[in-house]
Amino acid sequence: MAEANCRREIELEIPASEVQKAIERVAREFARVARVPGFRPGKAPIPLIRRRFADDIKGEVLQSLLPEQIDKAVKDQKLIPITQPQVDQVDYAEDRPLKFRASFEVLPEFELGHYKGLQIEVEKAEVTDADVDKTIENLRERAATFVAIEDRALESGDYAQLKLVGTPVGGGEPLKADNVLCHLGAEETLEAFTQNLTGAKPGEQRRFDVEYPADYPDRKLAAKKFVYSAEVVAIKQKKLPELNDELAKDVSDVKTLAELRDRIRQDLEKELEAHHNAAIRDAALAKLVATHDFPVPEALVENQMDVRLERAVRSLAAQGVDPRAVNVDWVAMRRRQHSRAVEDVKAELLLDRIASAENIETTDEDLDQEISKIAERSGESAPAIRASLTKQGALDRMRSKLRSEKTLEWLQKNAEVKTREPERS
Repeated sequence: MAEANCRREIELEIPASEVQKAIERVAREFARVARVPGFRPGKAPIPLIRRRFADDIKGEVLQSLLPEQIDKAVKDQKLIPITQPQVDQVDYAEDRPLKFRASFEVLPEFELGHYKGLQIEVEKAEVTDADVDKTIENLRERAATFVAIEDRALESGDYAQLKLVGTPVGGGEPLKADNVLCHLGAEETLEAFTQNLTGAKPGEQRRFDVEYPADYPDRKLAAKKFVYSAEVVAIKQKKLPELNDELAKDVSDVKTLAELRDRIRQDLEKELEAHHNAAIRDAALAKLVATHDFPVPEALVENQMDVRLERAVRSLAAQGVDPRAVNVDWVAMRRRQHSRAVEDVKAELLLDRIASAENIETTDEDLDQEISKIAERSGESAPAIRASLTKQGALDRMRSKLRSEKTLEWLQKNAEVKTREPERS
């Protein structure tokens, strides 16, 4: 029966005879180097040394005896500490046994339950003609050109080529853009632009106010008000390329539209298969965690909470948002990650136990392949990547990560998977 948590406290005692020997040994070492007034170095009597340097000698004795005693007790009790033992309740005297308590967290003990042939249900993965059509439309959109329209005013649906100057109300740095396209009437266009520019002709200038909503994606503009001066340089309409073989040649290395459709279908099927496999692995891991009840070390949970918070920060930075500038209660966000972090730790412990049971290991070839992938993405050489990882002490973490991934793949291959029709919105 596993204990309610992974914290262990052991009370230890070192015989007085061993303590006395350690005191004498340390005192002799002090006597060889200590400088005592009235005595040449190394000539001060031991009793004087023990009195004069009592606190220093005590510290050295504890430092030499306690770790050894803790290691012995841990091995005798077959525990696996994952945190540095904390010592308290120290009862130290020269003529008595040395007593103390060591506290630390250990890996949990638990029985590995059913994990082979897990019954998993995921949504059916299928590429349809509509998916292919949508991708081709996206390609047409990217290949579109803009054609100037003469002799009429701006209408909804047009693209206004503008020269803009925006002055923030209340002061601040103005916004300037000499050549920007504004799609009137589009969902992504603020209504103020559509209302105030509709009916304008090339060469005409309009002045109007724009108030950005609080949830506007660009945090520099969110909840702010600007006065814009907009000069209409030109009126343009988007022209999509014809859906024919010429389009296929322009957007790919195939020669016909039929070949392009086949290529797109193959790519979508590969992508969908990857998502499908990931869904199976996620479902298998969720079922494992749900069917195994055991405590996890709080130290590992705390570390996983930090990892999750770092991911959130990196995600913001990748979007060009300074995490320090956003109004986020990072402490509260970290606290909310606790339950998910517990599940993450349980999942890793379960995968480690399954890998051991099924003799799943990371080979040198696995490691070399992963390093080669990193080198290819970064543009550095594989030896340089390996040297950097070795210097950072990250190779063992990479081995562990690859072992977990191989174990997840094993679970996926050995699962009994049923598919259900996707939910229609």
